[in-house]
Amino acid sequence: MDTMLAGRFHLDSRKFAVEEVPIPVPGPGEVLIEVKAAGVCLSDVHLLDGSLVPLFATSDTITVGHEVSGVIHTLGPGLKRGLPVGTRVTLEAGKTCGTCAGCVRHRPCTQMLTAGIDYDGGWAEYVVAREDTLIPIPDSLPFDQAAIIPDAVSTPYAAVVATAGVRAAQSVGVWGVGGVGAHNVRLARLVGAAPIIAVDPLPSARERALAFGADLALDPAAPDFTDQVRAATGGRGLDFAFDCAGVPAVRDQAASVLGLGGSLILVGITPRPLTITEGLTFNYLQKQVRGHYGGFPESVSELVRLTAAGRLDLAPSITDHIPLIEAADAVHRLENKIGDPIRLILVP
Repeated sequence: MDTMLAGRFHLDSRKFAVEEVPIPVPGPGEVLIEVKAAGVCLSDVHLLDGSLVPLFATSDTITVGHEVSGVIHTLGPGLKRGLPVGTRVTLEAGKTCGTCAGCVRHRPCTQMLTAGIDYDGGWAEYVVAREDTLIPIPDSLPFDQAAIIPDAVSTPYAAVVATAGVRAAQSVGVWGVGGVGAHNVRLARLVGAAPIIAVDPLPSARERALAFGADLALDPAAPDFTDQVRAATGGRGLDFAFDCAGVPAVRDQAASVLGLGGSLILVGITPRPLTITEGLTFNYLQKQVRGHYGGFPESVSELVRLTAAGRLDLAPSITDHIPLIEAADAVHRLENKIGDPIRLILVP
């Protein structure tokens, strides 16, 4: 039996290891992808440290990785799209369950499955993918950049254009300028937000935010933080505050500097409770809190077109390339912010 290397997480023991496992065989409506690049995300870190628990796990051992690109290697039976072997693709970070009431009625799925969390993902030499999750990519788009579009780019993209619906000249704050937040800044700039205020305790992250298009980068611990936000927005406060850190204190601070009708968009994930200490003024100014998770079905396709058209250059987002066998080291580097990475890429 042919085998491959895969980064496997054992849910019962919470142990992660790169192991030798059988190469999977695609079933009806599926293809086998030869993985060329796979991103390392904070969600992966949270999975391995136990703070992110799979809701719909299909096995007690999961191959990690939801940011994946590669080429079609083997075709399963019953395919409908006609994509040939050798097609360069990126994979959507999740798939519909196919069994819930929404899926049965051709409505939105109510229990979306996430790759690398609920079912086998792409920290491997090969991965099976359902053909409806494949997004063809042009030859001009490198595999490493294509891999991070699902999630690192598509999550803030959907948050900006859909959940928030940011319009030109609206003010935006982004808390946490890491792998997701850095792209949130760039995408807010792309849609014309102004001003864009980045908030991060790391000086290097603030410098990066300015390079990525922020108009102002602030330390959240600065004693005059609120005054600086008010000054930058002409005293109005923010139209939108994006929490890309998933930290309760961030959410409280972000809500406090929203203006009339402003919205706090929860992009970062955390198992900890949402707390907002603001009282009457939250009601008086008609502020809102909106949850957000992942991208939308069209997000990855639209971002592939934007990169192909030269509207979005993702090369600066790739911090380093790491062999798949060293996946645990990549997780350690991201978890401890060694080198302040945006995205680390595993290469089989």
